[in-house]
Amino acid sequence: MTTLDDKINEKFAGFVVRKDLVKAVKGNAIVPGYVLEYLLGQYCATDDEASIATGIETVKEILRKHYVHRNQAGLVQSEIKERGRFKVIDRVMVSLNEKTDAYEAIFENLSIKGVAIDSGTIKAHPKLLVTGVWCISDVSYEFAEKAGVSPWTVDTLKPIQVAGVDFEMFKEARDEFTTEEWIDVLMQSVGFNPEEFGTRSKLLQLMRLIPFVERNYNLIELGPKGTGKSHIYSEFSPHGQLISGGEVSVPKLFVNNSNGKIGLVGYWDVVAFDEFAGRTKKPQKALVDIMKNYMANKSFSRGVSTMGAEASFAFVGNTAHNVPYMLKNSDLFEELPAEFHDSAFIDRIHSYLPGWEVEVIRSELFSDGYGFIVDYIAEILRHLRNDDFALVYQDAGFKLGSQISTRDRDAINKTMSGYLKLLFPNGGATEAEIEGLLTLAIESRKRVKDQLKRIDSTYPETDFHFVRPSGEKCSVTTLEEDEYPKFYNRNLVHDDAAEADEPLIDAEDAGGKVTPEPGKPAKEPAEMQAREGHIVVKENLKGVSFEKIFGPWIKGATKITITDPYIRMFHQARNLMEFIELVIRQKNLEDHIAIELITAPNDGDIVKQREFLDEIVGSCSTAGIDFNWQFDEAGTAHARHIITDTGWKISLDRGLDIFQHYGNSAFSLAGRFQEHRAVKQFEVTYLRTDG
Repeated sequence: MTTLDDKINEKFAGFVVRKDLVKAVKGNAIVPGYVLEYLLGQYCATDDEASIATGIETVKEILRKHYVHRNQAGLVQSEIKERGRFKVIDRVMVSLNEKTDAYEAIFENLSIKGVAIDSGTIKAHPKLLVTGVWCISDVSYEFAEKAGVSPWTVDTLKPIQVAGVDFEMFKEARDEFTTEEWIDVLMQSVGFNPEEFGTRSKLLQLMRLIPFVERNYNLIELGPKGTGKSHIYSEFSPHGQLISGGEVSVPKLFVNNSNGKIGLVGYWDVVAFDEFAGRTKKPQKALVDIMKNYMANKSFSRGVSTMGAEASFAFVGNTAHNVPYMLKNSDLFEELPAEFHDSAFIDRIHSYLPGWEVEVIRSELFSDGYGFIVDYIAEILRHLRNDDFALVYQDAGFKLGSQISTRDRDAINKTMSGYLKLLFPNGGATEAEIEGLLTLAIESRKRVKDQLKRIDSTYPETDFHFVRPSGEKCSVTTLEEDEYPKFYNRNLVHDDAAEADEPLIDAEDAGGKVTPEPGKPAKEPAEMQAREGHIVVKENLKGVSFEKIFGPWIKGATKITITDPYIRMFHQARNLMEFIELVIRQKNLEDHIAIELITAPNDGDIVKQREFLDEIVGSCSTAGIDFNWQFDEAGTAHARHIITDTGWKISLDRGLDIFQHYGNSAFSLAGRFQEHRAVKQFEVTYLRTDG
């Protein structure tokens, strides 16, 4: 157990569970994660290994005896008949039989219908009338000779969700964690290992939770396959409903005019549309129109009357092309069906989560640490829907730019409110923390608005910025705008006026040259030149390489000194080797270059560290590189920098360790090309030392 695991168990005793246990008990049960965690929470909410082992066996036994597999429905039916009564775990849906004036349940896996259920149960759990709900039920069988009378009866039924939580205790316990610790707690609660993610990547993952804490919030996430876009909405909460295939009818979603029954938006906190993208799909025009009205006004029409609801919408889908292709040829919404690829619909989306920044799921991303029992945190998130933190940033002295429209402000405010509820339910965010979240909230709305300009030229250009409490203006750009500036801005209305100076580091657009506008000459990429300056590179940016960061500044050097106390672990030594590879690529075959490393010993495994560095010494000897290294025994080398005999000093706040984890697969492009890796946020300063 980590220090954080110990702290979670201490402060939230009984409400946390080890996240890898779900896989240990699931077996072949096709059941949502929150159902399994509900059971684990009853028997495994502890850090005692013996109790956990016993609890796992108990949960397995419960699933073995009471979970209904479709292919064993007949056996379970027989069990109920022979015993007269039996407990089952199944997905249950209820409807009213108007002919008998009685409620009847359908047990999905058990394959029985017409099961009598009392009206009191329905009043307590009205969601049963709208869609299937996972329940633990006592089902009885008593044969009746009277025709038309079902022998099945529901004696007791309990939806799988906690009855209530102590919210004040939750807030008090939250204050015992730092912001970084709390973010990691939430990451482990959704099942991810926080050590594999940077701060921005963690916040993007947690953006998926905002629809659960914010009423009438409209989020879209489009990106590559395999990034876990629908997992949160299908597995994380009993208050969310995932609609597979992305298609749904007006009566199912809003209201059935024939009987007046309200649809999904009236009963669920979040309605998510899986596989929403797909240009060949043909949604009903009536559905699109009523969705637009609901997303804008939180209401929908039922005949001559208007009804309101609080459900948030989440749209998730796959993209067919990479980001530079979409920016060059269409827009970031290109995969939406034609009926939804509409400016009025898109303008109602509060936030665009960039799915291309989210890691493709691989085994090492999953957590084996402790996190909240899903059912517990789901109730906390539901409670937070009653709060409104939208204007906390204004109370802290931040102001949005005057050009930002009311609709844009509302979107930014809702995203900001959602983040603050998740991270600071009891308040207490620092000015720097508020600024970081506000930047991300503005960026997520700017991504929507910038694409709207491509789709509909009547949308005005907006200067998305905020003003710090000090009065300083801070402009906000999206990550893809920084990464592919020529493609991102090429179709904007005021394209000519928006041209900026060449950046210090020219992160070339993937694809090379940009097709010129008619009548304009093609502009060749400027060759990178070594010059003094300072750069700040955003987290998750791609297209960055050692060649762009260091190439011009080390070219022609015959002696290079690297001071970095953190060349200790394997990946750090690998970064060093890639730097040396850059030097080898740049030099003439006959040249001889000396590279010296000054680092600090790894107290955890100094033997392995020495092996790494000595192996580099041996491999360089035949390539015209005289590499040697030494430990800074005095412990004075805290700063990280590179000095060349050509008069350059490159100061590095992270040293060579600028890339995020990217796995060890030999077939991963990130493993072979630095440009395909996402970076950590870092800063570099270039100085002349020879006057």
